[in-house]
Amino acid sequence: MPGGKPISSLGSRMTAYNLQSVDSLPEPPARRDARPPAPRDQEAFVTGGAYSLLFLLGALEALIGCFHYSHTVGSVPLAAAGLALLILITCLLGAAGMRSTAGAVVPALGWFLVSLVLTLPTAGGSVIITSTTAGEWYLYGGALCAAAGVVIALLRRARTVRPRYQRS
Repeated sequence: MPGGKPISSLGSRMTAYNLQSVDSLPEPPARRDARPPAPRDQEAFVTGGAYSLLFLLGALEALIGCFHYSHTVGSVPLAAAGLALLILITCLLGAAGMRSTAGAVVPALGWFLVSLVLTLPTAGGSVIITSTTAGEWYLYGGALCAAAGVVIALLRRARTVRPRYQRS
């Protein structure tokens, strides 16, 4: 009985074995010498997480904005204008932080998707964003600011990127 002692259970003899040293699925020879995952794989995971958070930030800004755009000072919809500027700032900072234009596109996309869904009428006919001055400032101003953020990020990126090759 290699590696174990006999045990008894209700009159029958069973043997327990120690399987810690048994390799049930040996690795192919090529995998034994394989290197650990490259740091690039971990960087891609972190980058993907950062883009996901930027998308969620844009979506959250739209979700909050759709319910708070109507706050005014007198007849001026300052909340709508402030929320539109907020998505512009988010797009610009996202592009700067990620060092790519996609950093501006992703929060703008999240903002557009949530705003689009929340502007659709419900089955009962009610809408969240009304056709008022504040509602128009929020939707059109926010869309314009999100698009402006992407365009500004594109222009900044085009101006700062060096060509990969030079013609001789």
